[in-house]
Amino acid sequence: MRGALIVLAAALAACSSEPRLRIGSKNFSEQYVLGEIIARHVENRLHIRISRRFGIGGALLAQQALESGEIDLFPEYTGTALTAILKLPSEHDPARVLQQLRQRYAPRGIAWMDPLGFENTYALAVRGDATAAVTLSDAAREKPWRMGMGYEFAGSPDGLAGLKTVYGLRMEGKPKTMDLGLLYQALEKKQVDLVAANSTDGMLAILPLKVLQDDRHYFPPYECAIVVREQALGQFAGLRAALGELSGRISAENMRRLNYELDGKHRPAREIARGFLRATGLEK
Repeated sequence: MRGALIVLAAALAACSSEPRLRIGSKNFSEQYVLGEIIARHVENRLHIRISRRFGIGGALLAQQALESGEIDLFPEYTGTALTAILKLPSEHDPARVLQQLRQRYAPRGIAWMDPLGFENTYALAVRGDATAAVTLSDAAREKPWRMGMGYEFAGSPDGLAGLKTVYGLRMEGKPKTMDLGLLYQALEKKQVDLVAANSTDGMLAILPLKVLQDDRHYFPPYECAIVVREQALGQFAGLRAALGELSGRISAENMRRLNYELDGKHRPAREIARGFLRATGLEK
């Protein structure tokens, strides 16, 4: 009996010392879904231990966690990395942006995988019956707006300040900042007239809203891709190939639907991830 306990203790010790791949995410719905998709797919392919460290915070906190080694990878957006992390001027060619990011991140020991297949750019949305405007230029000419936005947009280099400069967009009162999940409630309750949302928000698929066209191409590309520490790619055999299998698999329409599954239907992220992977043939 004593011998069996010793063997069990040794097995548990070996298990606890086995390296884990630490997968992170930012703190909004899409990131939780993507984090779970990545984690589940890697588990299925590599059969390694995964530590899920979701909801870290915004772009800067997630980047700090990656560079410090607190996490090994997370899904990031090219425009966010270009302007908020690297503090570089906005660039409108997606291929050039990705090339710049790969060159700038390489000395930090971080690789950019090929994009997942969708872009999540800012989307300026209004109630469908509230305006005849089609473009942001139309909206700027029409009237002052009561605007709502998330905290990141309020302080982002490609956020509110530049938007007002490029389009001459006028505000009625001070813009209201709030959690992203509250923007659509505020719009429905007519507490605001215009919100800076995200183009893959699930609520855009079901609410009678209009997204105003960025006719002056103010926003840079926001392709979503996995950023991963080179050390992790070297440590876990097959990780690069497993992550590569997700590249190009998620369209903007897919992402809106997946986000609505979480936000609108309140399904667990793990169930959503399992359904997606099965539907795409990546899981049986």
